[in-house]
Amino acid sequence: MASSLLTTPSQTLAPNPAAARARRSSPAAAQVSFSSPLLPGRRALRVRASVAIEKEVPEKEAPTTFLREDGSGAGSGSVRERFEGMIRRVQGEICAALEEADGSGKRFVEDVWSRPGGGGGISRVLQDGNVFEKAGVNVSVVYGVMPPDAYRAAKGAAKNGAADGHKAGPVPFFAAGISSVLHPKNPFAPTLHFNYRYFETDAPKDVPGAPRSWWFGGGTDLTPSYLIEEDVKHFHSVQKQTCDKFDPSFYPRFKKWCDDYFYIKHRNERRGLGGIFFDDLNDYDQDMLLNFATECAGSVIPAYIPIIERRKDTPFNEEQKAWQQVRRGRYVEFNLVYDRGTTFGLKTGGRIESILVSLPLTARWEYDHKPEEGSEEWKLLDACINPKEWL
Repeated sequence: MASSLLTTPSQTLAPNPAAARARRSSPAAAQVSFSSPLLPGRRALRVRASVAIEKEVPEKEAPTTFLREDGSGAGSGSVRERFEGMIRRVQGEICAALEEADGSGKRFVEDVWSRPGGGGGISRVLQDGNVFEKAGVNVSVVYGVMPPDAYRAAKGAAKNGAADGHKAGPVPFFAAGISSVLHPKNPFAPTLHFNYRYFETDAPKDVPGAPRSWWFGGGTDLTPSYLIEEDVKHFHSVQKQTCDKFDPSFYPRFKKWCDDYFYIKHRNERRGLGGIFFDDLNDYDQDMLLNFATECAGSVIPAYIPIIERRKDTPFNEEQKAWQQVRRGRYVEFNLVYDRGTTFGLKTGGRIESILVSLPLTARWEYDHKPEEGSEEWKLLDACINPKEWL
């Protein structure tokens, strides 16, 4: 799901299954493969480390908090606690708004899971509704340790050890986020993806490892099958209004970042018509960025639900439905080939239902498909090839 951290924090550090089996069968510490999915825009990383990350454990119901009072942030008023409170509140609000818009009487199916080493998550999915073919809204709050090589590669630290010259030890980390993909049935109703996340690393005092570091990432982007300028302009105007509350440079900067990130290289086109995307954001006041992420997550409903209400009942024919399925195929291609969260999870044995929740129920691939120049389908494709300024 991103995406799209565009990864989900539930995939933060997952063991290679074969290596995990080897560890269980041997008294020696096994070599476990790790990747760093939390940093879109940086090269992929694979390192070897003697650190095992537990598999998720199903739970019957969600706890009040996934944090603990033993230092993970529970009851402290910390950014960790406030961010978890935000994403869980937003998950509830968005699921309620989607159920109302769907009008089928169906409710999101909820799965709760925990990690013995720290944290857990809540996955919610609605399928085969009146409006939504598939809608997933997931949150996760996880913490533990990451290999020092992963931290150094992620942050560009010295290759020969910690900044102070000592050999670095395992790096304590914290990752929390909300991630969602919404696939409507009607070809004139666009797909939406959003993801907002917070990441920390730390090292106990006087223990070699990483210096304290934190950053925010995320974004919201629109993927229609037909170009309806009224809808795209409304969507982008909400993104700009949200960004402008904090810094007028945010919207143009994050819009370009979004256009660049969601690029399907082998097709020479973007997945959709963009929105905003940012990562590694820590060069502003921490409370300000927490408020920014909160505002962005809170803008999803006003940015998207009015479009759904306008388009969910638009008449369509078989040819238009087939075009939607072709565009869904592009969505699948991006997520399985380029999305760092998805590819990381598949390679490291993460929770498969959470990893693939972003994929639509149906998609289509036609050999050498090219829309007729000047057609409505061609107009959408042209906008995906040549990103536009919508405002």
